[in-house]
Amino acid sequence: MSSARRSHSEPIYRAAISLGIGLFRFWRLRRIETGLDNLPAAGGAVLSMTHFGYLEFALVEWVAWRSNRRRIRFLVTKRAFDKPGIGWLLRGMHHIPVDMERGAAAYAEAVAALRSGELIGVFPEAGVSASFEVRELKTGAVRLAAEAGVPVIPVAVWGGQRLKTKNHPVPFRARFGVFISFAFGAPIDIASTDDPRAVTDSLRKTMQGMVDGLQSGYPVTGTGQWWQPRSLGGTAPTPAEAAATEAERARRREQSRTTITGAP
Repeated sequence: MSSARRSHSEPIYRAAISLGIGLFRFWRLRRIETGLDNLPAAGGAVLSMTHFGYLEFALVEWVAWRSNRRRIRFLVTKRAFDKPGIGWLLRGMHHIPVDMERGAAAYAEAVAALRSGELIGVFPEAGVSASFEVRELKTGAVRLAAEAGVPVIPVAVWGGQRLKTKNHPVPFRARFGVFISFAFGAPIDIASTDDPRAVTDSLRKTMQGMVDGLQSGYPVTGTGQWWQPRSLGGTAPTPAEAAATEAERARRREQSRTTITGAP
């Protein structure tokens, strides 16, 4: 279904946005926004987003909706779609399920959506970065944009990890009054002949530079704070430490899967 046909017939999306706005207002979140004019009022684009916390998809939807009522269709793991209630909501919002072992169908659906004028949201780090530094990116966002003939818009969010993130439970009261900084970068046009890996590496540098800018202008000092990168005086794990922890977690998952299934 095209974005034009959906524009006035998405009660579930509107209800979810309203609930999210209500929650963020209840928490009295304070927005700092730059580059919103880079978010197109119409037409397809891939939003390549940083991933430091679990609520960034909702935070970016919130800002995009306030700016020009654009809807974002996120690529979401199929496991989330399989959960009762959550799956119904994700389908109602027309997000796209991704089977990690068979991703061709999701890729094709995302390309079709982009060509029909949708915004597609992608977390190219393929997981939350516990170091709060931008990790190496997968090439999917760049390949999607090149095939669909649409730009990539880099998006950085800083402060969202203070609401909910990996490996660090956040007390309910600590979420009130948090500053959330957003930066929307200039659209990046990608030719079909460009090397996806080289463009993706350049995109990572762009996104990290945007994060650096948000961090330097953040109204709250992060010195000694768990949500600040170690390189900036915080206590978050270094990228190497975070990678080692993630590798050990993946090893335990695989070991558990092997034990349950009896696979060799």
